[in-house]
Amino acid sequence: MISLPAVRGRISQTRALNDLTWLRVGGPADYLFQPADTRDLQDFLRDLPEETPVFPMGVGSNLIVRDGGLRAVVIRLGRGFNGISVAGNTVTAGAAALDAHVARKAADAGVDLTFLRTIPGSIGGAVRMNAGCYGSYTADVLQKATVVTRRGELVDLAPQDLNFRYRQSDLPEGAVLVSATFQAPLGDPAELHARMEAQLKKRDETQPTKERSAGSTFRNPAGFSSTGKADDVHDLKAWKVIDDAGMRGATKGGAQMSPKHPNFLINTGTATAADLEGLGEEVRKKVYETSGITLEWEIMRVGDPLKE
Repeated sequence: MISLPAVRGRISQTRALNDLTWLRVGGPADYLFQPADTRDLQDFLRDLPEETPVFPMGVGSNLIVRDGGLRAVVIRLGRGFNGISVAGNTVTAGAAALDAHVARKAADAGVDLTFLRTIPGSIGGAVRMNAGCYGSYTADVLQKATVVTRRGELVDLAPQDLNFRYRQSDLPEGAVLVSATFQAPLGDPAELHARMEAQLKKRDETQPTKERSAGSTFRNPAGFSSTGKADDVHDLKAWKVIDDAGMRGATKGGAQMSPKHPNFLINTGTATAADLEGLGEEVRKKVYETSGITLEWEIMRVGDPLKE
């Protein structure tokens, strides 16, 4: 056990994480810290022993925690970090604010962040993963990201500091993102809301939104620029190569590649993290054997396997 700094928030020891991820799998973290506010987080990270690993965790929408859990202090932001404010065409949102809520509140004010409406998860994850859809990406609209460094310093990062790529960005080691500021085009609120409703309808028609999943499992294979924009000449779709490999509906234990959308890995109700990750690896192997394409995981996998 380690000596943890005094906090005003909440620290839980040996905290199971399965109920904090959308896939509902995973073992315990050594500690879970839920800071009261930014100052509490700064003090904690500053005084935490330097050798103690930390893992910032959002709402777990794009995450598999392995069955053996995490040997780290997991930091999860809550209500003190979910504020949303709009001024002109500038939107500032706490890292814990849900993408869908940000899109709706921005649309109310006539600011076009509609691409965020159908993205599962929170703003911290959207920045970390350069989330995007319908041809728009977080990198296109981000003005700055505010983080607390591992030394407890509050720092603003410009887009160029984050080295945005397709479904990736770089944050300083051990840093926790606490808010993000966006600048986006203005539009008519009614038209923006109508566009989001159409997007939701299309998503529900083509994706297993009623199932327990973590969104897209694998990145689209190739043809993306450094800004995260697709290159139309080489724009391959992960779902298509999975389908062509005959892995639509494939199962392993309680895990399944969705029959509705084969790039969605779902927990049918009894899956372990090992089932889910194992099925994903089987898909990667089969796709490589049939097409020569190596799929890269979009879902983050962290932690230790369960010891036998």
